[in-house]
Amino acid sequence: MAILVQRNGVRRGRTLLELLDDRRVLSFLFMLPAGGLLLIFLTYPLGLGIWLGFTDTKIGRPGIFTGLENYVSLFQDSVFLLSVFNTILYTSVATVLKFGLGLWLALLLNNSMPFKAFIRAIVLLPYIVPTVLSAIAFWWIYDAQFSIISYVLVELGWIDTYIDFLGQPNAARASLIAANVWRGIPFVAICLLAGLQTISPSLYEAAAIDGANAWNRFRHVTVPMLMPILSVVLTFSVLFTFTDFQLIYAITRGGPVNATHLMATLAFQRAIPGGQLGEGAAIATAMIPFLIFATLFSYYGLQRRKWQQGGRDD
Repeated sequence: MAILVQRNGVRRGRTLLELLDDRRVLSFLFMLPAGGLLLIFLTYPLGLGIWLGFTDTKIGRPGIFTGLENYVSLFQDSVFLLSVFNTILYTSVATVLKFGLGLWLALLLNNSMPFKAFIRAIVLLPYIVPTVLSAIAFWWIYDAQFSIISYVLVELGWIDTYIDFLGQPNAARASLIAANVWRGIPFVAICLLAGLQTISPSLYEAAAIDGANAWNRFRHVTVPMLMPILSVVLTFSVLFTFTDFQLIYAITRGGPVNATHLMATLAFQRAIPGGQLGEGAAIATAMIPFLIFATLFSYYGLQRRKWQQGGRDD
C-alpha cells in the first residue's frame, strides 16, 4: 500500500511501513487512544458544565438559556465572593507552607542517614492515606470536647478551656490549611527529592572550591537546577489545592456559617443538595480562569529554563 506525500515540492510514494517508521506518526498513533479517552471523559463533561452555567437548569427540570444571568447573580452573592476569598487564601497559604516544608524535608532526606529508605516510606504515609480517613482523624483532633491539642495545652497550663477549632471562622480556616499542608508535604518532598538526586555532586564540589558557602550553593546550584521540577510540582500543588473538595466537605462542610466554603464545595452544595445545577455549574466554570493562569505560569517558568536542556533562555 502506497501513500503519496509531498516533500520539498516533489510528490513521491511512501509505503505504510515507511510511514510507520516516522516518529511523528507513531507518536500520534500512540497518543490517539489516550486522546480519545480524554475527549470522552473530560472534554464532554467540561463542555456540558460550561453550557449548564448559561442555563437555569434544576435537578429534574431541563433549563432554558439565560446567558450571563448566573454569573451576574454570583458576583452579587456575598457567599460566592467569600468562597473566592477563601479559595485564594487557602491555596496561597497552603502552597507556600507545603513548598517551604517540603523542600526542607527533601533536603534532609537527600543527606546520608541511617534507615533512609524506611524514613522515606514513613514520610509518604500522610499522602497515601485515603483523604476521608485523614479528614475523620483531623475532625477528632479538632473536636471541641475531645481535641488532643486542647487536652495537651490544658495539661501544660497554657490555656484554661478547650479551643473550638471548627466553630470559629478564622480558627476553622487555619485548621483546614494545617490539614491540607499535612497531607500535601509528602507529595512535594518526594518530587523535589527526586529532582535533588539528579543534580551532579560535582557541581557542589566546584562551587565549594570557588568558595561558595552552603547558602550560595543552595541559591546558585540547587534552586536553578530544581527549577523545572519546581514549576511542575508547583502547578500540580496549586491545582490540587485550589480544587480541594473532600477534605473541606468531610471536616466542616463549608461551616461555620459558610466561613470555610471553597468554590468547589460551594458549587457542589448549590448544584446537588440545592438542586440548582445551572448555578453550581457557573461556580465551577468560574474556577477555570484561575486554573489556566496556574498552568500558564508553570509553562512559561519552564520555557525560561530551556538552557538547562542545552537550549537558550528566551
